[in-house]
Amino acid sequence: MDAMSQVPAGVCLVAVRDDLDDLVTTASSLVSVSLDPPLISVCTDRDSYFGEVMSRSPRWALTVLAQAQRHLAGRCAARGRPSARLLLEGEAHHRGAASHALIVDDAVMALECQTVQRILAGDHHIVVAEITSVDYLDVDQEPLVRHRRSYRGLT
Repeated sequence: MDAMSQVPAGVCLVAVRDDLDDLVTTASSLVSVSLDPPLISVCTDRDSYFGEVMSRSPRWALTVLAQAQRHLAGRCAARGRPSARLLLEGEAHHRGAASHALIVDDAVMALECQTVQRILAGDHHIVVAEITSVDYLDVDQEPLVRHRRSYRGLT
């Protein structure tokens, strides 16, 4: 919808690990839902393999990308993308202690989360999750933003 492309949104990578592989996708739907308990929401495509894996794997990680990581946003949004390990090859990253999902280093922040609710909403699922830990926070990084169908910095 053209109207919604006018609303700037932070860009993040959502990563999940299942028994077979690591998966990652780009999202610009991160919303703070509650402070007590600390809840967030992100949206996943209802018919995607990524969404299916998230429904089976309640623990996952989220990295809010920095302006300098624009290339990762596009790479991880592409249809038919390969394993997260291949997408993040050559990028500094580590595994989350609780989720065991891949977390990109040198971004704005990274969270480990546990799904508490999935809500079907049109062609997406709204995934509500409790933040189980803040892996890191770097307030000096400029966040990457999606606005008018393009990735850009705030400045």
